[in-house]
Amino acid sequence: MWLLLAFLSAALLGFYDAFKKQALKDNAVLLVLFLNTVFSSLIFLPFILISVFAPAVSGGTMFDVPVVGWDVHKFIIIKSFIVLSSWIFGYFGMKHLPLTIVGPINATRPVMVLVGAMLVFGERLNLYQWIGVMLAVLSFFMLSRSGKKEGIDFKHNKWILFIVLAAVTGAVSGLYDKYLMKQLPPMVVQSWYNIYQVFIMCPIILLLWYPKRKESTPFRWDWTIIGISVFLCAADFVYFYALSYEDSMISIVSMVRRGSVVVSFLFGALFFREKNLKSKAADLILVLIGMFFLYLGSK
Repeated sequence: MWLLLAFLSAALLGFYDAFKKQALKDNAVLLVLFLNTVFSSLIFLPFILISVFAPAVSGGTMFDVPVVGWDVHKFIIIKSFIVLSSWIFGYFGMKHLPLTIVGPINATRPVMVLVGAMLVFGERLNLYQWIGVMLAVLSFFMLSRSGKKEGIDFKHNKWILFIVLAAVTGAVSGLYDKYLMKQLPPMVVQSWYNIYQVFIMCPIILLLWYPKRKESTPFRWDWTIIGISVFLCAADFVYFYALSYEDSMISIVSMVRRGSVVVSFLFGALFFREKNLKSKAADLILVLIGMFFLYLGSK
């Protein structure tokens, strides 16, 4: 069941990436991100209130948000900072790069999760997993060649660095998620980390965006901003629920979720009319083959 949930989460993430790309086009990145955290919080706030003031309604259901103390909230706040760091890097990178390049780079995240598990938890990679890692690394270098055709130098382009940093912090978040899901209900983590992100974003908006708002890209409203929150919350809800299963494996869940690159790649090709699709498609296929080997090695 948890594997099916991971595939559903991947499809939802693909739509999330596509909506995010559209919302960030010629728009103020930090304000779009802030609104995303606000709308995501508004989605989960009713569940928190119902669980507190009418526990009989939500109690025993998957939407229940049990009341927890500071000993739990401090771990969720750490989660909020990790995720927000990944999002800030990812939003800026996605605004300035083609979706057909961002997607395959993000698809290398399962490799980082495996390496992280190896370094942090002392896990060892088997032959299939090493093949998957090598293919992912090779696909990254091939993707850099495709990017050069569009004037994107992977070595000297700061937006590429931002996407890589987003993937790294995202992998850290994935490892931390598995740790949290072993001891906390999914709705507690997802509901409260969205709430905390709003409070973290407030000083960022006031100190970094507001004073320079007239000098930077102006904000424009786009209904896809709401779509970002809806698809992200749905994808994360299914993801956390999948990790709550005792036999779930973060390495496989992380790998399957990166299958979202297929959906986002199609959006980049069909709706955003991005270039050099043939060479990028070859890079994408290599990434998917690498993910398949990660799957074989994690069975």
